[in-house]
Amino acid sequence: MAKQLQLAAQTRATAGRTAVKKIKAQGLVPAVIYGAQQEALNLQVNAREFHTLLAHATGEHLLVELQIADGSATSSRLALIQEVQHHPIRGSVLHIDFHAVSADEQINAEIPVEAVGEPTGVKNFGGILEVSLHSLMVACLPKDLPELIQVDVSKLNVGDSIHVRDLQLPEGVTIKADADLAVLRVAPPTVAVDPVAGATDQPEVIKEKKDDADKK
Repeated sequence: MAKQLQLAAQTRATAGRTAVKKIKAQGLVPAVIYGAQQEALNLQVNAREFHTLLAHATGEHLLVELQIADGSATSSRLALIQEVQHHPIRGSVLHIDFHAVSADEQINAEIPVEAVGEPTGVKNFGGILEVSLHSLMVACLPKDLPELIQVDVSKLNVGDSIHVRDLQLPEGVTIKADADLAVLRVAPPTVAVDPVAGATDQPEVIKEKKDDADKK
């Protein structure tokens, strides 16, 4: 189950490029929260606090409890981090989308896949562990949301695969993907063939000598 994370936020009445520049100059990140049959609300959160939150998480699709300050009043809203926009070069956070949810409402979230252990086929036979799906979309109640989907790969031999249908999930969690999709597999080792010394790619051409009688 994912840890219950808390994040402070404040409402913001202004929008637009100029307002966003002022917000960022104060070390804040613009955000919006929507969903749960409520009107969208513009927010701002502390950039450093948000970076710290992400640094201690396994992914960006996190369930958080937002403590939203609106003037002198503060309210608490459960939300899923739906999307985080990053600067293409610096990597800094430009904008955050929060999707408000209810405790009794089923949610969809993308959860990272983590391989656990060293496959037999890799350790003993030089195979290569290939991860086909680095994350999977799951459906569950907020209280059941896993932080990771851990997959024990220690028994995999060369040629073995683990499919979606093979995954062991916590109770109440279902995967929204084709059951036959391969998640991980151990591929055969790649063997480099050394060229034989003196060999060439081109066939040898033998020229036949002409008889002396043919010479003028």
